[in-house]
Amino acid sequence: MTQTIRNKSWAELEVGDKAAIERTCAVQDLILFAHVSGNTNPMMLPDGSANHGSKEVIAPSMWVGSLISAVLGNVMPGPGTLYRSQSLEFKKRVHVGDRLRITVTCCEKREAPVALFRAEITDQAGDLVCAGLAEIDAPTVSIETPVRELPALIVDHADHFAKLVDLAAQLPPLKTVIVCPEDRNSLGGALLSTERGLIHPVLIGDPDRISAAARAAAARWSVSGTSAQPLMSASISRAVAMVLAGDAHAVMKGAIHSDELLAAVVKKDGGLRTNGRISHVFALDVPTLDEILFISDAAINIAPDLMAKVDIVQNAIDLARACGLDRPRVGVLSAVETINPNIPSTLDAAVLSKMAERGQIKGGIIDGPLAMDNAIDMEAAKTKGIASLVAGHANVLIVPNLEAGNMLAKELTFIARAEAAGLVIGARVPVMLTSRADNDRARLASCALAQLYNHWRREGRAFAGSAQAKAAE
Repeated sequence: MTQTIRNKSWAELEVGDKAAIERTCAVQDLILFAHVSGNTNPMMLPDGSANHGSKEVIAPSMWVGSLISAVLGNVMPGPGTLYRSQSLEFKKRVHVGDRLRITVTCCEKREAPVALFRAEITDQAGDLVCAGLAEIDAPTVSIETPVRELPALIVDHADHFAKLVDLAAQLPPLKTVIVCPEDRNSLGGALLSTERGLIHPVLIGDPDRISAAARAAAARWSVSGTSAQPLMSASISRAVAMVLAGDAHAVMKGAIHSDELLAAVVKKDGGLRTNGRISHVFALDVPTLDEILFISDAAINIAPDLMAKVDIVQNAIDLARACGLDRPRVGVLSAVETINPNIPSTLDAAVLSKMAERGQIKGGIIDGPLAMDNAIDMEAAKTKGIASLVAGHANVLIVPNLEAGNMLAKELTFIARAEAAGLVIGARVPVMLTSRADNDRARLASCALAQLYNHWRREGRAFAGSAQAKAAE
C-alpha cells in the first residue's frame, strides 16, 4: 500500500499545533551539502582517511537550519507550504553522529495564508542547538500526496584503501623490484609508495627512460642506483633473479605488458612458482559497499578447471584475511543460482562449497552457485528465497573465467566509480600487476596489499597495527 502525507491548510491550522522529526548527522550529509552549496570549509568536511567520521568535523550551520524546512514542508503544515522568512540563532555545534530532534510549533496566525512557527533543534543530550522563527505561507487547500522516494545517490562515504595504506605504512618498507618504471604513471606510483614508507624500491630498466619519466612527473628521483638493463627481457630476468636470491621481497610491474612479466613468473624452471597455483585478486573500493570487495581471477587463469579454482579461492581468501577480514564470505558466481549440468560453472561452485564445508578450503565461508545480484544484494537473495551466510553479504567473488572477472572488475571501476588495486598471489613473493592505466592511488593501494599479504604469510596472522599507532588513535 502506497504511503501518503496530508497537509494541514491555513484554515485547519491552530496556534499551539506542533510537529517534529528526528535526523542523525552523517558524513554523507556534509559531502552532499558541500556539493550543493559550494562550501568546502575544511572544518566541515571529513578528510576521507584517518579523521573519517571524526567528532571534530563540524556540520555547517545552514545544513542544521535547513532541517526545519523538512518539518514544515513534509509534516506541518506540509505539502504546499512556502517560506517567507526564517530567523536562526545557533547555540551549539553539531558533529557527525549527533542525533537531532527538529520541532516546529505554530505560535501565530496572521491574515491568510500567513502563519508563524517557532522552530527548535535539540541534540541527543537535550541541549538546544538552534532556534528561530519561520514566517510561511500555509497551504490554502488540502493536499494528499504519495510519499516520494528520492533517486539513490552514490557517495564515496568511506576510503577503505586509505585505511589499508595507513595500516601497511606501520610495517617496515618492503624491498620491491620495479620492472621498467619508464613512464610517468609507473614511476609516480613507486614514488608515492616510497614516500608513504610502503616500499624500498629497486628500479630495473633503462636509466635514460627512467630519468625522462622522473622529469615528466616533476620528481626529484635519483637513478644512480638503477640497474641498467636496456632490454625489457633482461630487466624481467634480473627482477626474477633478485627474488630467487633473496634480494627482493616483492615485484611491481612498470611500463611493460602483463603477459611478459607473468611468463617469467610462472615458468616451471627459474620462475617464481610454488606448490600452489598462481592467481590474481582484484581489490575494489566500491562506493556503494561498506567494505573492500575482492574478485578473482580476472588476469591470469583464462578458463580454470575445478582444481585450479580451489587454489584461486584459497588465494583470494588468504588475501582478504591478510587485509583484516576474519572469515571472508565467498560467493562463487555463475549466471544462475541453481545447479544446472548444462552450465559447468554451477557444478564447480557447488563442489567448491562442499569442499569448504569439509575443510579442503580453509579460512572462509563459501556458497555457490550464486548470481551476481543475490551474492551482493540482500533483497535480491530474499526475493529468490536464498538463505545462507554468504548470499547478499559476499565480500569475495569467484568468477567462472577470466573474461567474466575482467569485465566485472572494469564495469565496477568505470561505471560504478570503484577504485581498483590488485595482487598476484601464489608466487614466491607478491607481484603487483598494475595496469598501465592505473593511477598513483591504485599503485599505492596495491603496495599496501603486498605489504599486508607479505606479513600475513610470514606471521600467519593479519597485521593489526602497532601499539604506538593504536595509542595515537
